[in-house]
Amino acid sequence: MDPEGNPAAKVGELSFAALDFESAGERANEAGVPVQVGVAWMHGLVVDPSSFYRSYLRTHRPVTWAAQQLHGITQSDLQDAPEFLSLWPEMKRLLANRWLVAHGAGTEKRYLRAFPLHGFGPWVDTLTLSRKILAGRPSYALSDLAGEFSLEEQARVFLPDFRWHEALSDAVASLLLLRKLIELTEIQNHPAEMLL
Repeated sequence: MDPEGNPAAKVGELSFAALDFESAGERANEAGVPVQVGVAWMHGLVVDPSSFYRSYLRTHRPVTWAAQQLHGITQSDLQDAPEFLSLWPEMKRLLANRWLVAHGAGTEKRYLRAFPLHGFGPWVDTLTLSRKILAGRPSYALSDLAGEFSLEEQARVFLPDFRWHEALSDAVASLLLLRKLIELTEIQNHPAEMLL
């Protein structure tokens, strides 16, 4: 069933919104908080660059040194950024009535809990799908799978400033990986529930 209640929706007819967050890093006894969000859409199997959205997110918690080394986001990048909760209207517009896509969706689900009763979903986790479809890989990291299928080159066509551990870049890579998995399994004309 798709988010609009159509039980006969086919995989190739779905509207997807890939979502990725970058975090301030975890500290002792504290979970990480988001410092960047990226969203990208795909209708059927066609990526929609006009949908691309990215924003830094202000937080009152300092970005850890390890997180800065990973994604390059510093406190000065966040100085004039909006707080995550202020983005509710934009998040609703970007995510409502679409299947949500993330590589290792737990983090994205956790951060979206900031919007109680948001109702977004269903979720497609490309990490889970990859482990089922591409059994026996030494790594299921998004960057490794993207390298195997030359997805980074495809991503740069849509997003010339593509770089790993940048929220929009990782969202686009997740969409391209989902598209590749759908093509490999030839499930475009199968019921959408297959993705669950």
